[in-house]
Amino acid sequence: MSYKSPITLLRTAVALLFMTAFLCRCATVGTPSGGPKDSLPPVIVNLTPDNFSTNRPLTGHDRILIEFDEFVQIKDQQKEFFTSPAMKKKPLITLKGKGIVVQLRDTLAPNQTYALNFGGAIRDNNEGNPLNAMRYVFSTGPEIDSMIVSGYTADSYKADSVSKSFIWFFAADSVEQVIDHDSTLFKYKPNAIARAENNGIFIAQNLKPIPYRVYAIQDKNDNQMYEPSVDQVGFLGETINPAEQPDFAIWYDSLRFYPSAEPQLYFRMFTDRAFRRQVLQESTRPLQHKAELFFASERPEILRLKFDSIPSDSVLIEPVTQGHDTLNLWFNMRPESLPDTIKGEMIYLKHDTANILRPDTVALKLSWRKIESKEEEKERERLERERKKAEAAGETWEEPKKASPFKHNIPERADINPEKHLWVDFDYPLTKIDSSKILLTRTLEDGSVEDRTLHFVRDTFGLRRYQLRSDWQTEGTYTLTIPEGALENVAGEKNDSLVANFTVYNPEKYATLVLTIQSSDPSTSYIIQQLDQGGKMQQEKRNVKAGKVQINYVQVGEIQIRVVEDRNSNGKWDTGNVVEMRQPERTEIFADEEGETLFATKANWEIELTIDMDKLFAPVTMQSLQQMLDERELRRLEREAEKRLREGKKPGNDNHNHGSNGFGSMGGLGGGLSSSMDMTGGMFNR
Repeated sequence: MSYKSPITLLRTAVALLFMTAFLCRCATVGTPSGGPKDSLPPVIVNLTPDNFSTNRPLTGHDRILIEFDEFVQIKDQQKEFFTSPAMKKKPLITLKGKGIVVQLRDTLAPNQTYALNFGGAIRDNNEGNPLNAMRYVFSTGPEIDSMIVSGYTADSYKADSVSKSFIWFFAADSVEQVIDHDSTLFKYKPNAIARAENNGIFIAQNLKPIPYRVYAIQDKNDNQMYEPSVDQVGFLGETINPAEQPDFAIWYDSLRFYPSAEPQLYFRMFTDRAFRRQVLQESTRPLQHKAELFFASERPEILRLKFDSIPSDSVLIEPVTQGHDTLNLWFNMRPESLPDTIKGEMIYLKHDTANILRPDTVALKLSWRKIESKEEEKERERLERERKKAEAAGETWEEPKKASPFKHNIPERADINPEKHLWVDFDYPLTKIDSSKILLTRTLEDGSVEDRTLHFVRDTFGLRRYQLRSDWQTEGTYTLTIPEGALENVAGEKNDSLVANFTVYNPEKYATLVLTIQSSDPSTSYIIQQLDQGGKMQQEKRNVKAGKVQINYVQVGEIQIRVVEDRNSNGKWDTGNVVEMRQPERTEIFADEEGETLFATKANWEIELTIDMDKLFAPVTMQSLQQMLDERELRRLEREAEKRLREGKKPGNDNHNHGSNGFGSMGGLGGGLSSSMDMTGGMFNR
């Protein structure tokens, strides 16, 4: 490989250090009483049958004994332990003395290499130090499959690692040929399984030198099944043969305590949407003026909606979920005009048994009745006692005025970003906004007061969400006065009087980000997202083309910049579809020429950056991916060193080693670290 990363020597040093520690490991079996805290994992002292044994029986009654130099415990077995390939009945793991017994319970396939992957499930009994990356490999045939590949799993939107995802390998000649519709994940079981570590890197071992279809699955339910809309998924568009992959390096990560490698394969993972047949699942009426329609699938198409006792123009339809599979119906009528039971019918497009959308008519019966709460009952009874007492004394009794049930989230005080204005929400859709009564004033430092224009602008998609717009100026304080009854909703509720005070962002307290966008493709739009240090989005600019882009009111601190390659120019990131073999739109975290992704901002500063989209979205290669990971790792090591200095620790002062497990120093990864650098896919033969 032509690219040599700035931490290649560091890797070599780490590997050599680990090898030395491994050679010295046998002399450090126990910790003297009163000495430092035990931080060493258990050591395997015996395996029966031996690791990498062949011609094992096919019956499901084979037992494996693994003995250690100390008592152990089993932790998080459901999450950590898995077999490759998967077995119908998971092996039973029990403790026995200073060891474990693995009882196989499934009939095995002939001439098949199996791997028992323990992850970090095996730990010492006292301190819980995990024996990471532990594997036990055997074959029911005369040979152990010995091919190996590496790869990296990343979140396609966040552009960050996806940890603990499973990599499924399907022998290409055992599944149907994929042309334009891929159902492999739903029809077949994988022939081999690997799993990524916390850094997103995986090392898949014991593969055959044959073409595979490969998928990455984030199995959130730990059921070894792919569930669309639940699990993240990634896929390779073409088959790969481990024997044809380029050389790669592997080393031991002495901070994370597990093997890592240069990735050959790259998965951009996303959450796919499962196909659901469209049907009306439920209709309810939780409030007098509100009904809810719950559909099984997104974006139901309603052809007709009619009620017996309500005019059609008095029914307001509000989508309340992103996919519009839940709809609110609001009835714009006086409470006394609404019956307890509203009857009607709806005609909408419903999937038939052949999954074809056809018109379907469904009767609607929406019932509601007032249920008095205990608090309301107590208050009613209290007022009744007061009324009777007053009447008995010959006094005139008037029921006290009740607080208005009208609800909103208009803050009494707020600091407003003048570019975003002020967003407010109401419990019910509004039917009246008397702007002639609503007053917005600005008080200047000299005490003078001036009237300002205010506009209530309803959100495009939300009936109950409004933006309060004005020509906000930095100087002075704004006062919003909404008198009683200026606002009214569909339930006939009116607001109590409200006075709120606002100030406007002072640009001198924020930074300004000026970006020069370079791109040779005028047809592609981009979305620029300004993130905080933790990756939370703070602002974004859509439909960005080549030229200058300015982002104002940037919070002081460290920021990141994420860019979405919006190829269809719809102003949003589009996910992928594994069945349609469509990859998600690319997103990338911008890094400058030094590889830095975090940029410091200061008050009243202007930060200028140039983003070359051709470079940022260049095709991903093994070399470019490894360079990005190397730079990320280098920054992580620098932060770790800074943290140690702050805590008063000296780098390299830990007098322990987490690497050895007693049978091949990286969890059964072939013949040990002597062949761990600059390997090919055909190495690690046993």
